[in-house]
Formats: sequence, C-alpha cells, structure tokens
Amino acid sequence: MCSIMGYCGKSMPLETFQKGFDRTISRGPDDARIIHIGNGLFGFHRLAIMGLQPEGMQPFSLDGDYLICNGEIYGFRPVKEQLKQKGYRFYSESDCEILLPLYREYGVDMFRMLDAEFALVLYDHRRDKFIAARDPIGIRPLFYGKDENGDMLFASEAKNLVGLCKKIIPFPPGHYYDGENFVCYRDMTTVETVCEDDLETVCRKIREKLVAGIEKRLDSDVPLGFLLSGGLDSSLVCSVAAKLLKKPIETFAIGMDTDAIDLKYAREVAEYIGSHHHEVIITKEDVLEALPKVVALLGTYDITTIRASIGMYLVCKYVHEKTDIRVLLTGEISDELFGYKYTDFAPDAQAFQKESEKRVRELYMYDVLRADRCISVNSLEARVPFGDLAFVEYVMSVDPAKKLNTYGKGKYLLRHAFEGDYLPHDILMREKAAFSDAVGHSMVDDLKAYAEEQYSDEEFEAGCKKYAFATPFTKESLLYRDLFEQYYPGQAEMISDFWMPNKDWEGCDVQDPSARVLANYGDSGK
Repeated sequence: MCSIMGYCGKSMPLETFQKGFDRTISRGPDDARIIHIGNGLFGFHRLAIMGLQPEGMQPFSLDGDYLICNGEIYGFRPVKEQLKQKGYRFYSESDCEILLPLYREYGVDMFRMLDAEFALVLYDHRRDKFIAARDPIGIRPLFYGKDENGDMLFASEAKNLVGLCKKIIPFPPGHYYDGENFVCYRDMTTVETVCEDDLETVCRKIREKLVAGIEKRLDSDVPLGFLLSGGLDSSLVCSVAAKLLKKPIETFAIGMDTDAIDLKYAREVAEYIGSHHHEVIITKEDVLEALPKVVALLGTYDITTIRASIGMYLVCKYVHEKTDIRVLLTGEISDELFGYKYTDFAPDAQAFQKESEKRVRELYMYDVLRADRCISVNSLEARVPFGDLAFVEYVMSVDPAKKLNTYGKGKYLLRHAFEGDYLPHDILMREKAAFSDAVGHSMVDDLKAYAEEQYSDEEFEAGCKKYAFATPFTKESLLYRDLFEQYYPGQAEMISDFWMPNKDWEGCDVQDPSARVLANYGDSGK
C-alpha cells in the first residue's frame, strides 16, 4: 500500500497539510515526499512493491503534469512497451509510471481501460485542473472533502482529513472527478447481457478467470504471503497460488486460545498444499486491547466489520513483526458474488441478484475496507483475487437462477468449479463460518460481554438517542459508535448503514449480523 493526499487550493499551510498526511505513514513507511503542484500540494508515502529503485518514488511528472497513485496496474509491461513506441521515456520499473503517458494519450477515457486497483490524483497543468479517480470496486481507498475555504482535498484515508474538512466523504468507486463533477466510468453491477452458459461452462470459466486473477497478483518485487482461514475462499487462493508458483508458499492463520474453529481446517489445507504455515493464537485480553485500535484504523462503527477486523489486524501485525513479507493475498469478495448463508433465504433469483448488486456496490465500506486497513496499517499491501474485474464482471453476468442455492450447498458454482485436486473434498464442500466467528465463537461472546459491562440499561437507552443516523441497537453497537466518534467526530455518514442480512426476507429479520443466528447455520463453523 501507499498513502496519497492532494490539496487543490492555495491557502493551506504546508504544516497543516503535513500533520494530516502523516497520520497514514504506516501505509508507506519506505519514503515520503510533499511537493507544491500548481496552486496545491501533493503528498506521497511509499511502500515499495513494484520497481524498488528510488526512481519509482512519486509524484511522477510529465511535462508539467503530476500524478500520485496508490495502486497496482496489472499487465503494465506490454502497455509500457507500446507507450515507448510512441516516444515516451520511463525512468523506473514502477507500474504506476505508465499512468501519465496514458492520460496524455487518452485523457479520462484511460480509467475504463485499466486492469487495476487504484486511487489517484492527477494535476493537468495545461487545463490547470485536478482530476481524481478510484477503481471500479473501491479496493484502494480514497476520501474527499472541502476545507473552510471551499478547496477540495483528497486522501487515502478519512483520518488524513479529520480536522481539515467539515464533512469527509468516500470517493465513489468506478468514478472520476474532472474538477467539477463526479463521472461514473464503470459500474460493476450493471449487466448488459445475462450469460446463458450451461452449468459446466459457467464453472469452467469461473475456474479459468479466478486462476488468471490469482496469477496476475503473484507479480511482485517483494515477498508474498497468504491469509488462510481454512474456509473455501482463502483456501482456493492459496491452493491455486501454490500450483502456479510451484514452490511452498507462506500461509498464516489465527484463532482464539479456547475455541478456534478454523485453525484445524487451515492446518489441513496447509498440509495438503505443502505451505510453510504459521498459526497465531490470541486471547480475550488481546481482543479487548486491540478493539479501540481497530476502530481507529478502520474508520467504521459497523459491527460485522469490527468483529472480523480484530483477528485480521492481529494476524497482519504478526506478519509485519515476524516476517519480511510485504504483500498479502486474501479471499474477500467471494461472498458478495456467490452468496452468504442468509442469501439461501432469497425469495427468487431476481432478489438474489439485487442483493448481490447491493453488496458489490457497498464492498468499499465493509469487507474491502477491512482488508485494506488491517493490512495497510501494518505496512503491507493487500491483493484480492476475487475482486479481479474480469472475474467479477463474468460472475455478475451469470444467470442468477444458477447462483441460487438449489444444490443443497451454498456457493456451489465456485465449489464445483474447483473439484479435482485443488483441495481436500471436505474443505471444498465445508459449510462456511463467518470469519469473526471462525476465529472463535468466544471472541464475539467476549466482545458482547465487554459491551454489557460498559452500559447500564438506562445508559444504553440514553446513549442510543445521541445518534440520529445509524442509531445503535445493541450495547455492542453503541460501544463501537462511541469509540468511532472519538476518532471521527460527526463523520458517521461515511458508512451508509450497518451490514446486516436483508431484513425484508423471511428468516433474516435478526438483531445480530452473525450467520450463527440464522436457522440454516447448521454445521457451519464446527
């Protein structure tokens, strides 16, 4: 990861800008630079992943244009060769150095051409205009707001803008800002034509596209690691990567000291694929000590996100402190495409598809936010193969009737796609346990009990009334909201609502986001 920040005005003192920018040094601890751009300022904290030479340091410049980008541009080498034939010169091995020449050639049309996860700010000196953009899923974070003079600021994280902007807003994924308006250049939830491939063809293409998405994310100039929960999604990423790399990979799992559900499954996968496996064991004390840090780094009060982030933060902390790994591959974004436990209750195929569209549009506020912050705060880069644009586009286009759980097994298409020697059959067909529960049911129970200790019933009732937007509805949610307000006062609308099952569906009107409370949880997480 890297951290970027851009100020599009002339009144902000450098010291004020720097104070906000330095709140995310952990995203890019290798180097830092702030320069004056036109009437504004650009800042860049570097985590060197591709092109490790000093020449890869940003901002990049080209004939008066400047660019800062936190991103990974896949397949950049052939594009670079094409640009060289047009007369452009390059001074580093950084993938992001191609962006200014691409902008010079194609303008804002370049954004829809990119196979990338990115957040960038660009200064076009000929038009004296600042342009910003974010990848179509929002895997790389970007926020914006206006200072007291009405000048625009952009930054990698909301914490950069606290105290500088009255209102901090997430930059919409799949959009660019042209200096005046936000323009959608790609909506991953729009399906132009429903795919009518038969079941076996669908599964073959799912396998081929996911393998391709994993393969391109193995390109790195620094060591790679893999988060392995023992669930289907992370296990597939690890298995495919091990086959592609043809050598033992480094895998990491985490669990509570009392009832870690997934550690045994992660161990089984690690043995099957022959990885160098690491287990991180945590206690109730570790969880409660991490809680305020996790809320501060996440910038959310959402129950699901916070629960699932504690284990992820602590395992990433271990990776940062105990290894030389700089890039982690994870299994996020599968559920939004293939279904959760609660989508078994979808009344029909159209309802399933609408729910999937909603979840994909909101990824940047929940699972993707969790993966980015937990990994980047530990000076690592996250790569999310299930977020590969070609893969997401195809799965979203598949006839939703095929994605409904009519097979007696959730996420059947993905499971069937990888039948063979990728994973042990019991892992491939194992029912899902939510990550926060899989670390250990006791972790969630400990958090609930701790929240109960913080508020009497009267204090809970009064505390909830403080918040008109996304009003807390349990003592746990009030605890998280109170912590959030300490770090991000008055910014609750950065998150649209609590991540919860669709309450309009029969069987899903629950008061807790954990799949444990659903009637179909069954043997999940055992």
